[in-house]
Amino acid sequence: MGESSARLRVGIAGYGVVGKRRHNFIDRHPLLKVVAVCDRTFSLDPRELGDGVSCHQHYGDLLAEPLDVLFVCLTNDVAAEVTVAGLERGLHVFCEKPPGRDVQDIVQVLDAHARRPDLRLKYGFNHRYHHSVREAIRIVGEGELGRVIDLKGTYGKSKLISFESDWRTKREFAGGGILLDQGIHMVDMMRLFAGDFSEVHSFISGDFWGHDVEDNAYVLMRSGTGVVAMLHSSATQWRHRFILEITLEKGAITLSGILSGTKSYGAEELTVVHSAPHDAGDPRESSFRYNEDPSWAAEIADFAHAITAGIPVVEGSGTDALKTMQLIYQIYCADPVWRQRFGLECVVPARWS
Repeated sequence: MGESSARLRVGIAGYGVVGKRRHNFIDRHPLLKVVAVCDRTFSLDPRELGDGVSCHQHYGDLLAEPLDVLFVCLTNDVAAEVTVAGLERGLHVFCEKPPGRDVQDIVQVLDAHARRPDLRLKYGFNHRYHHSVREAIRIVGEGELGRVIDLKGTYGKSKLISFESDWRTKREFAGGGILLDQGIHMVDMMRLFAGDFSEVHSFISGDFWGHDVEDNAYVLMRSGTGVVAMLHSSATQWRHRFILEITLEKGAITLSGILSGTKSYGAEELTVVHSAPHDAGDPRESSFRYNEDPSWAAEIADFAHAITAGIPVVEGSGTDALKTMQLIYQIYCADPVWRQRFGLECVVPARWS
């Protein structure tokens, strides 16, 4: 499909905060246009959607529209179901993270995608598109600082979004708590910089807020190549915090702060340290601050390019989603008390293992 072709017709399933934000950036892209949306609790005046955009309360009615692309911005309990329905309808699908409530959800999606390999499937691992993260990927990839030795990451917020009443506090809808909802971004990035982890130890706790999903995950992991990673995913941080420290053979990279819609994680900064001889005192250090968040537009542009150019999705592919969800469940299951409490199933079907 060339640049002069008609814009692809996009439907959005789930029209909350994220769905509305996606709508904004989708319509900015020259090859995409939102033509229909759905939400189970629609309170919006259809006239506010713009000319020619229809609205529905059920995703089945949305999928009956003449669409080319589906964006899934729904709760975890139905995200995989609607993604599968979109693929079966012959649509390219972009689904927000997490892919579902558990590994089985993403396996069902990949089974459906295997039947339609001509379609593009992408997941919203949005942090990969931030300026600081992309620059860190470039630096590590060029090899100037040598191989990665270890990673230390903290990603936390003061509570798990409306912790007193939100669907994210209920296992039947969410599948997990702060680790699955927010920490999944840090898990994805640790995989990005270190590869797959073969050894996982954890303590999982929901004791503070008292819900049946976790409010803290304390994790220690080691990859097959010896990279060690420590992760704290927390809903008792009290001040929103994002920090990822990457230690390499010849230096270190620190990602501190991440630009978000709420602007609550502080300035987005990248610090690069170049190691010096042991007797040379303080090493050379450079810091960079980023004042714009290109991630939403860049992520959508990447998806549109994969569709129109007929090339595979590279960032946020179905394989990325599966491996990240597998690691999330390795973390849950590494705590025997947590695993037994909820009877977690941690075996991956052989066809996808």
